[in-house]
Amino acid sequence: MSLNETLQEHKDTLLAALADAHHERLGELLPELRSADIAEILEEILEEDDDLPVAQALLECLPLERRANVLGYLPGEEQLEITEAMPDEALLLLLEEMGSDERTDLFKVLDEDRREALLRRMARQEREDLKRLASYEEGTAGAIMTSDYVAIPSGMTVSQAMMRVRQTAPDAETVYQLYIIDAEGRLAGTLSLRQLMVARPGAKVDDIMIKDVISMAVDAEQEEVARIVARYDLLALPVVDADERLIGIVTHDDAMDVAEEEATEDFHKGMSIGQLEDGVSRVPLWSLYRKRVTWLVLLVFANLFSGAGIAYFEDTIAAQVALVFFLPLLIGSGGNAGAQAATLMVRGMATGDVGVKDWGTLLGRELLVAGSLGLTMALAVAPIGVMRGGEAVAMVVAMSMVTIVLFGSLLGMCLPFLLDRLGWDPATASAPLVTTLIDASGVLIYFSIATAILTGV
Repeated sequence: MSLNETLQEHKDTLLAALADAHHERLGELLPELRSADIAEILEEILEEDDDLPVAQALLECLPLERRANVLGYLPGEEQLEITEAMPDEALLLLLEEMGSDERTDLFKVLDEDRREALLRRMARQEREDLKRLASYEEGTAGAIMTSDYVAIPSGMTVSQAMMRVRQTAPDAETVYQLYIIDAEGRLAGTLSLRQLMVARPGAKVDDIMIKDVISMAVDAEQEEVARIVARYDLLALPVVDADERLIGIVTHDDAMDVAEEEATEDFHKGMSIGQLEDGVSRVPLWSLYRKRVTWLVLLVFANLFSGAGIAYFEDTIAAQVALVFFLPLLIGSGGNAGAQAATLMVRGMATGDVGVKDWGTLLGRELLVAGSLGLTMALAVAPIGVMRGGEAVAMVVAMSMVTIVLFGSLLGMCLPFLLDRLGWDPATASAPLVTTLIDASGVLIYFSIATAILTGV
């Protein structure tokens, strides 16, 4: 049974137990389900069944700590829908049980009046921490970090540090990585829980800690954070302010969520689709239409140049009708080659594998590869050219194939670098944009070569 089928079965069972007020059955079922699965069931109830009271009733059946955990897995819109009907006291209890990063995400989707009302009821330290985390700009390390980490003051012994871990572990996001800070709160080093456990009780943490710590500035882009976490296989990445003071950590799971989000965004842009606020199955139809229509309409007008090119070479086409047979093949091949090159460059730039400084080297490599691809494809199609139009047409088709594939590949490779230099997202060098440009250029290249060769025949 697939995951979706299993979740649907759990959902049906839970709804039946709720409808019959079978609390004993609910008490048996809910502990068996993971928090993420319960959150997905709640999401389906809200979106597909549009039944807020049922979703709220199901959430109320969970203990407070589990309820907060489940709520943290829900998207912002669903969180807002569920919490809008909650009294401030109930919502405040949930916020206190949530991790600092999830608490901040929920706090941001609430309206201004609700935020102020909740802040007034919070303890001073909790209030200041929440306001600080909510102040960081979206898309930065500060916006995805948590302040729930274990910090050990410099100078402590191992036994003292173990006591500190026991005291702070219940509220920490992770205890496997510990951070040593000096008297001013600056990040001095790090060590793992394993290192701490096997060290002598009387040893100083300063003597066993790793001093060469990988950290990230609070205003660094979240995409860079995810890249660093993945590159060095970190459990968590410490985040520091301008004075090198430790102010939070980004855990591995949050970094991977960012990586997935960024990859999805780049993929959508690569297909000339704007960023979707929600999954494709949940985004409103009007929003999906609006995200797709702009580029498609622009590309329609760009394709008019292909038609204008064909009209300009009407005499050449009339003299050798066989040329038309090869037109879709040639411009399609050029578009495919260009889309491949663009995809490789966009992904390479997104992962940090290539940069603008590598442009010259990559251009030389692409010339060799694209030239070889063009020659191979030309040899494959030349015999068909002989059969359809004779040796002259075969020569035109073969030369055009080499030229168009070479041009398309170089355009696809260079366009992301050009857009990056202009300050635009390289992912905009999408397959539809590249193929449209190559369509128009391919028509001109093909019929120009045909006119030059066939006129003299």
